[in-house]
Amino acid sequence: MKKSIFLTVALLVAMSAAYAQRFAYVDTKYILEKLPEYKTAQDKLDEQAATWQKEIDQKNEALKKMYTKYQAEEFLLTADLKKQREEEIVKAEEELQTLQKNRFGYNGDLFKKRQELVQPIQDKVFDAVQKLAQARSYDFIFDKASGSTGMLYTNPQYDVSEEVLKKLGM
Repeated sequence: MKKSIFLTVALLVAMSAAYAQRFAYVDTKYILEKLPEYKTAQDKLDEQAATWQKEIDQKNEALKKMYTKYQAEEFLLTADLKKQREEEIVKAEEELQTLQKNRFGYNGDLFKKRQELVQPIQDKVFDAVQKLAQARSYDFIFDKASGSTGMLYTNPQYDVSEEVLKKLGM
């Protein structure tokens, strides 16, 4: 009797191990920092960002000079000239803000340049992770660099999205 209970428990443990999901994690930040092409891309991005920042700084300096000159001459100007100068200053401020937004804002030039230079490298890393996951039969691979939510690979057999949609009446 003891022997059959032991065999049953051993069989259950073996079966549950066979159905166990396999997990792994990677640190994409560490991986990317080890890739020479990533360092090259990052250097190009930094160089471009510095160039754009210099352009913005020059326009900001010109705007400051324009405002200082206006303040010095304000009492000597007619009402029409005051209004004209104020409009020029406001226009220059708006142009500077637009330039800053276009260069460094969401979906700005820096974002696009990063996509152009870094995305292909990240895609190579992602492909390597997928190949490793499939070769070693991992069900899930998490990314340590992206915190607790960075899932880089999942075995499609564990995707229950369609079932959730059915539950929602879709």
